[in-house]
Amino acid sequence: MPPSNKVGVTEVVLRDGIQSLLATRVPLRDLVPIIPVLDKVGYWSMETWGGATYDACIRYLDEDPWERLRTFQALMPKTPQQMLIRGQNLVGYKHYSQKVITSFLEKSSENGIEIFRTFDALNDFENIKFTIEEVKRIGKHAQGTIAYTTSPVHDMSTWLDLGRKIEDSGADSLAIKDMAGLLRPYDAFDLVSNLKQSLSIPIHMQTHATTGMSAATNLKAIEAGIDNIDTSISSLSMTYGHSATETMNAIFEGHERHIDLDLDALEESSDYFKAIREKYAEFEGDMKGVDTTMLVKQVPGGMISNLETQLKSNKQEDKIDLVKNEIPEVRKDFGYPPLVTPASQIVGAQALLNVMDGHRYKNLSNESINLIKGNYGRLPGEIKEDLKKRVDSMDEVGDALDTEELQNMKKELKELCSKNSLPDLSEKEEMLLTYILFPNIALRFFKNLNF
Repeated sequence: MPPSNKVGVTEVVLRDGIQSLLATRVPLRDLVPIIPVLDKVGYWSMETWGGATYDACIRYLDEDPWERLRTFQALMPKTPQQMLIRGQNLVGYKHYSQKVITSFLEKSSENGIEIFRTFDALNDFENIKFTIEEVKRIGKHAQGTIAYTTSPVHDMSTWLDLGRKIEDSGADSLAIKDMAGLLRPYDAFDLVSNLKQSLSIPIHMQTHATTGMSAATNLKAIEAGIDNIDTSISSLSMTYGHSATETMNAIFEGHERHIDLDLDALEESSDYFKAIREKYAEFEGDMKGVDTTMLVKQVPGGMISNLETQLKSNKQEDKIDLVKNEIPEVRKDFGYPPLVTPASQIVGAQALLNVMDGHRYKNLSNESINLIKGNYGRLPGEIKEDLKKRVDSMDEVGDALDTEELQNMKKELKELCSKNSLPDLSEKEEMLLTYILFPNIALRFFKNLNF
């Protein structure tokens, strides 16, 4: 499909911008005043939900993530809301049953989401196929995703094959998700050109500024005919985040392919988020400018800022470089998974464990064991032989996929509420989903709610 001369923009400041730069610690009350202004800009969509947002709301902000979604919907009637989901992981960290996935997608739609960008950390198509089909069934925009990475086992045929599977599944569009800023400008031109020749659905792209290439990568992707790019308001952009919305708008001003946004609304939004960035500066990572070591280490912005926050809280921030160096070694040994949630957290946590232990794989986390066993899907490359033998000899860890998960967890939540003198939250589907997704922290969150 030939692209329109107008390039669409998905603004990520309310989700990935905050997640990458401020560890998702900005509460709803500090976002509400600017939402009507953002609605005037003229974005193709506004990414508001998904990723770490759900987790952060209940873990750190004592805030109902569903209320955040409804509030955005009420204040932003003109701009479609978009979310990021991790295929069968949804916004949690394990695979969920099809009934849970269906319930989550239906409630997300009812509460305001119009566009669902779904990806799998391992690029295992089987892990996103059902999600795409369910989004189509409920009448919303299904966007299948390539989690871009580079390794000895990834090449152009990898991405074209996955792209064709996504289109054949009925997806409305395809996204290239470049979570660590690895996609080089001329590689982006080739990738987008090949995808445009092979597919008939629109192509979107998200790339991070970590390595300093994002503006050039966006430019070459647009020259190659991409339909839409992700950007973030200038005052909450760059470093671990994304190219500035205003910068990309200016680059193409007066050209045949252009980005047409309301400059006054952009300026007002930028002023607002400058104050937000200052207010929550304690959660920002230490990186200033550009980190080209990510071209080797491939660590996404949100992962680094969260690792730094964790290390600071334990007064061990001096170990961050050791952990960064260990990450690519663990990734190689684990079969080159793309470093995106949940694989990035698993690899990052194992790298941290290796550094703390002073010995590689002295201890393996349960998540590492499950990843190697294939419980998250098929790994792209070969697993280190001695690791594979060691894990194959182990018993299963964690819970197997429970096909009656929804009903079993509903019964469990009902009993939990009764024991803790809470109203029966099992009858409210959004609260039940919160419990299913985050059972270990849900009770504390429920106790802090006002009933």
